[in-house]
Amino acid sequence: MSEGSGASGDPLRRLTQLLARLPGIGEKSALRLALAIVRSNEAYAHALAETIESAASRMQPCSICRDLAAAEVCEICRDPRRDPSVICVVAQPQDRMAFERAGVFRGRYHVLHGVLDPLAGVGPNELEIDSLLARLRTGEGAKPSPVREIIVATSPNVEGDATALYLAKLLEPLGLSVTRIASGVAVGGELEYADMTTLHRALEDRRAI
Repeated sequence: MSEGSGASGDPLRRLTQLLARLPGIGEKSALRLALAIVRSNEAYAHALAETIESAASRMQPCSICRDLAAAEVCEICRDPRRDPSVICVVAQPQDRMAFERAGVFRGRYHVLHGVLDPLAGVGPNELEIDSLLARLRTGEGAKPSPVREIIVATSPNVEGDATALYLAKLLEPLGLSVTRIASGVAVGGELEYADMTTLHRALEDRRAI
């Protein structure tokens, strides 16, 4: 049976089930979204379906920073105005988006796509750590790396702190300055929900690990 088919043959029920599989979307929210979609005009529904399909097929990890991008190299990595000497390491694309919305960072990024979480089976091999090391050793385009500081901007919780400490020990032999964002972000909180002032303070008051 294909992903788009359902045993009941009810397209509204199937749409609700698929929406409910999205993070943070419960069954009631999924039903409200499904009803809103089917009640919308046909042009909007088609545009939504085409955009979802396009995003799913076109978005890929940037060959440099591993953030999601519609091209081989993302816009930030291509931007010559960004400072290549400072890399902010974040757990997820939404964390990078939070910093960009706040406009408080003008360096480059590296996206790990997760944090260390042994209980969930997430170890170093499941994260984009090897690509970070390769980037630091060879730079971009086989040029010497210009990086002088790594800012570890994982969320201030158990998994985020463990990831920061692991990266600090791993990067120490490279002779780089490895810093951690300050505790302006609430302990146990998530970066993607932090406001501009909090993110700015967390970056400005970063400390060596």
